[in-house]
Amino acid sequence: MRKVVVSLGGAFLKDAESIRGVANALNELSRLSKLCVVAGGGERARECIEIARELGANDAICDYIGIAITRINAKLLILALKNAYPEPFQDYRDAAQAFYASKRDENGFWKVVVMGGVSPGHTTDAVAAILAEYLNADLLLNVTTVDGVYEEDPKTHPNARKYERLTPSELTALVMRKEMKAGSRIVIDPVAAKIIERSGIKTVIVNGKNPENILKAFKGEHVGTLIAP
Repeated sequence: MRKVVVSLGGAFLKDAESIRGVANALNELSRLSKLCVVAGGGERARECIEIARELGANDAICDYIGIAITRINAKLLILALKNAYPEPFQDYRDAAQAFYASKRDENGFWKVVVMGGVSPGHTTDAVAAILAEYLNADLLLNVTTVDGVYEEDPKTHPNARKYERLTPSELTALVMRKEMKAGSRIVIDPVAAKIIERSGIKTVIVNGKNPENILKAFKGEHVGTLIAP
């Protein structure tokens, strides 16, 4: 049984319709693999972080606010999943113990572990990468709003080149050029990239606007950007 960790961008957790859409794909994935999902904060977190900054908060405080929002998003996702632990986990070891103890229900769904953020300085991408390393996962799926890794942000640079495949060290070199702070929008953050580099975990960055891309990437179809040695 394959072990999969999904880093799910908060953009797919903004309302009931979007949550149901991505949950349908994750439910199917939980029939095919043992699954952990790490929920991001999205615009909900960025809005709260911006308010905190205006009130004088530093980045560490803003990180804690973002973490709180990711855990709310994680709870919302849990409500839409067929078979998930009822509360988001807040510690890697607790999540791992639950993951290994999980069993299939009568309909064939493995019990899903869901987390939000864990500690300041680590985005949920980093949390997912650390969790994937801790579990010796077979696959890390980074589900975002772009269809892979580009040399520049394609939203502001429409002619930016997309990478079909990168080595972990190439990914690290690319993202280390980006600014890192609470609420950053980069496709994958430097900490996550370094964890992927040291662990060698196969990673695929996919666009979740079509949730079927999650299943396609799991099945080995070429969608997004593959990160592999």
